[in-house]
Amino acid sequence: MKVTVCELPDATRSFDSQWSALVRHAGESGAQIVLLPDMPFFRWLAAGRGFDAALWMAAVRAHEEWEQRLADLAPAAVLASRPVDFGNDRYDEGYVWDRDQGFRSAHAKSSLPDEEHAWEGSWYHSAAPEFTPIEAQSASVGFLMGTELWREDEAHRFRGEHVDLLACPRSGGTIAPADWLNQGRGMCRLARAYGLASNRSGSFGGQGWIISPEGEILGTTSAHRPFLTLDIPLSRKELRRYDPEVSGPPLDPLDSGVPPYP
Repeated sequence: MKVTVCELPDATRSFDSQWSALVRHAGESGAQIVLLPDMPFFRWLAAGRGFDAALWMAAVRAHEEWEQRLADLAPAAVLASRPVDFGNDRYDEGYVWDRDQGFRSAHAKSSLPDEEHAWEGSWYHSAAPEFTPIEAQSASVGFLMGTELWREDEAHRFRGEHVDLLACPRSGGTIAPADWLNQGRGMCRLARAYGLASNRSGSFGGQGWIISPEGEILGTTSAHRPFLTLDIPLSRKELRRYDPEVSGPPLDPLDSGVPPYP
C-alpha cells in the first residue's frame, strides 16, 4: 500500500501552492492513503490561550470549505482532523475521507495539553477515550492524535486489534522533534503497526514520518522534501494470528460501550 505523509504551512499565503504541490505528488506517486496534519485548513488556534468564539467558527467554516477539495487527492483516502461542534461542546475530530463513503469519524481527541503554544484544553473539550480502529483502503487504522501518541495503553490495545497503521496528525507543540520521533518508534513497536505522522512546517517543526512495526524509521519529511510516499507491505498474516503477548483474545472494536463523544 502506498502511503503519503507531509508537512504543510500554518494556513498562510503559501498554503494554496503547497496544497497543489501535495496533490501533484500524491497523484504522481499513486498514493492510496494521505495523512494531513492536525486541523490543517486554518491557523493553529491553540497557539493563543484565550478562547475566541468568532475565531473558532471561522476555523470550522474554513475546514468545511477546504474539505470540498479533498477530492483533489482522490482516489487516495485522506486521514486528518477538523474542529467540530457537538451540542454545546467543541472537539478536535479525527476522520477518514474517501470518494466512495465521504467522511467517517474515527474519534475525537481525548488527551489535550494546556500549555504554552498548545492551549488545546482552553479551545476544545476532551472527548471520552474512544480509540476504535477504522478502515481506510482495506487497512485498519488507529488514530493517535498529537499528544495521544503517549497513550501506551491504547497502542497495546491496538496491537490486540491487529491495527495496520497508527495515524498521528499533529501540530508541533513544545515537545522536541527528536522526542516525537522516538516516541513514535516506541509506539509502533508496541502496537506492531506502521506509524504515519504529518505536521505543520516552519516553527511547528515539520518532520512527518513513516515508521515500521519494528520501530525502524523508513523516511521523514523536511523543509526541502515536504512530502513522502512509500510502498509498505500490509500482508502481514504472521502478525494477525493470536499474539500471546497481548492479554486475552483480540478485542471487538464495536464492543466498547463508549459513544464517540461524551
